[in-house]
Amino acid sequence: MNFFSRFIKGLLIGIGGVAPGVSGGAIAVIFGLYERITDTIADIFKDFRNNAVFFFPIVLGGSVGVLGFSKIMQYLFQNYEVQVKYLFIGLMLGTLPTVFKQANKKGFRGIYIVPCVIAFGITIITVILENAGINIIPDAYPGILQLASYGAIIGIGTMVPGISASFVLMYLGAYQIVLDGLADINAAILIPVGTGFVISIFLFAKLISRLFKVAYGYTYYTVLGFVTGSIIAIFPGVSLDIRHLISIMLFILGYFISFSLGKYSKDV
Repeated sequence: MNFFSRFIKGLLIGIGGVAPGVSGGAIAVIFGLYERITDTIADIFKDFRNNAVFFFPIVLGGSVGVLGFSKIMQYLFQNYEVQVKYLFIGLMLGTLPTVFKQANKKGFRGIYIVPCVIAFGITIITVILENAGINIIPDAYPGILQLASYGAIIGIGTMVPGISASFVLMYLGAYQIVLDGLADINAAILIPVGTGFVISIFLFAKLISRLFKVAYGYTYYTVLGFVTGSIIAIFPGVSLDIRHLISIMLFILGYFISFSLGKYSKDV
């Protein structure tokens, strides 16, 4: 795999990290990079020189993808928010068959439904409370620690294939804040978000790896519960106008794109 090939793959992984409904981790799976990425993060100093040479074009491409694509996403969200949300919901739903296949890779047990339903219920209750005016997700502009927590969410989402961190940030009402910071290269946002991202990667890489080893099904189905709940949380509603008709077409397009890509994914 030459430098340019790894750069392009990193570019697409970076774009996947920015676009809600698309998972950078899932794209890494599709390209056969996920296992090496997680192994390297979990033991960063093992074979450091060779790993640094291998990952440099991937990291470079990922950085270009995040910073370049965020400007496009900023424009789309400012002018076509409903249409974009429908597209990303379609993208997310299209990945679910692949994610369910991955979740059942080591077998399925009925008990796995319990953590999935609990996680789903927590997300839906949060939405109900928010709609009732009980604000459990702060509306004020986030401080440094909150921005760092957004970075941590991005880091965790990066390590779990099929999970879109940007989708979660959208549900939390934080996506636009992070997106604007990336698009405008705002250091006041990028530094705490980047710090949270790096810390979460190093702190949770081994933890997540351990959870998937000792409780793979429980862990994956818990994640699935939060993801499916998040889809409902950002649904912008339906009305009979040209904007929503276009949105439905984009939803269908997004579904078939991600569903088709899922056919080419490789097991990690």
